[in-house]
Amino acid sequence: MAFETRLEQLTAHHAAELVRRGEISSVELTRATLERIAALDDTIHAYLTVTAERALAQARDADARRAHLRRVGETPPPLLGVPMTIKDVISTQGVTTTAGSRILENFAPVYDAAVIEKLHAAGAHLIGKTNPDEFAMGSSTENSAFGVTRNPWDLERVPGGSSGGSAAAMAADEGIFALGTDTGGSVRQPASFTNTVGLRPSYGRVSRWGVIAFASSLDQVGPMTKDVRDAALILQCIAGSDARDSTTVDSPVPNYVEALGQATEPSLQGLRVGVPREYFIAGLAPQVETALRAALTHLETLGAEIHTVQLPHTQYALPTYYLLAPAEASANLARYDSVKYGLRVDAPGDVWDVMRATRGRGFGAEVKRRIMLGAYALSAGYYDAYYLKAQKVRTLIKQDFDNAFAQVDVLVSATTPTPAFRIGEKTDDPLQMYLADIFTLAQPLAGIPALCLPCGFSDGLPIGLQIMARAFDETTMLRVAYAYEQTTDWHTRKPDLSRAAI
Repeated sequence: MAFETRLEQLTAHHAAELVRRGEISSVELTRATLERIAALDDTIHAYLTVTAERALAQARDADARRAHLRRVGETPPPLLGVPMTIKDVISTQGVTTTAGSRILENFAPVYDAAVIEKLHAAGAHLIGKTNPDEFAMGSSTENSAFGVTRNPWDLERVPGGSSGGSAAAMAADEGIFALGTDTGGSVRQPASFTNTVGLRPSYGRVSRWGVIAFASSLDQVGPMTKDVRDAALILQCIAGSDARDSTTVDSPVPNYVEALGQATEPSLQGLRVGVPREYFIAGLAPQVETALRAALTHLETLGAEIHTVQLPHTQYALPTYYLLAPAEASANLARYDSVKYGLRVDAPGDVWDVMRATRGRGFGAEVKRRIMLGAYALSAGYYDAYYLKAQKVRTLIKQDFDNAFAQVDVLVSATTPTPAFRIGEKTDDPLQMYLADIFTLAQPLAGIPALCLPCGFSDGLPIGLQIMARAFDETTMLRVAYAYEQTTDWHTRKPDLSRAAI
């Protein structure tokens, strides 16, 4: 091979190009990734399911298809032959999809989610399903019913959540690219903890059809990748309207990859970058603030203009989110009733006793907590005081972003107030766990896109930079992220996993 990078370390765009040119085969790429998983995952536990035989069979099909397309002079699809890693809340036909919960432990969907259909159409094939917090409810991947995922940068620390399995797989090179879901930061916060890239699209840009629901007005599928170009490429493949999801927006999908540009010296000349005053809080770790300010200085050297802006209702984002998200979760999880699908625990008595026994055994503590919070907020006598008021505050938070974007092109902040915390450190204090997402909750409430990319380290632990943009302006957000990434080397750093390997 004419390159030094090990196959499992490749980015998706590089791997796809090498397969297209015939310099490597999809089988070689897939086998190398499977070997990496076999060597490391007993320690890291990024995956719940690995589809080794199916992945190799599909890789052979991809190689045959590439050869055929080359003979007839046709261009292969953009991800032909590239294996994909998928968070286990996204439905995959015939492959167990558990949502990290005992209640769906043996559930194998009869269809693929819309995003999986689109990735198959782009030529990618499934290599495995990754560990999430149960029903995507958590910030550490400690809430999974199937065990804790470890952070490749420090095996005693969490990889973030709820997409921690996908993030850990990317950081450890146990996959080429991944999908996660982001309800209140579940793509961006794990990316920050693992030195990877996580992108939450605008609400309505990507179909939620076939994604196991947590909070329907907040959930979005997003790419989790090793660099910004991959994030643009994967978003390009999965974005677009879907008649099966009425919340998707029927508007043209820009060419995100082309918009990154090919300049060897990226410029952000004249671009206005807003820094929200409210994101510099007392709990912001000094090392994180230092890395953020250094990143802002670097953006200035690229030509950006830095402006301080105000988002006055930011302090209400956390309580607003933790009223609305549990309320929607309590309605969505009512479908797990021991009758239609999933776990059934028989119990003496009537159907209500069976349902209580099933949900009592099938749901974990965090899921039960959020169901109770949501049911309370929606109950008679409290709906107006809590749920309705939270919806009004949500509108104010959106208006804050609208006002800020009238002054600047993008907003920049830290992604998390601290680097990754230790496993078990916050499990007994739900409020402290919720505060880990303090910088990532307002964007879903406003429906805007946000992206996290590497910007530094603190005592060997990654720090993430968050970039936010107007709704459906992922193009500008990606351009800023790419310019920063191409003129820094944070994203090239890899964890030492010598003691994790067999």
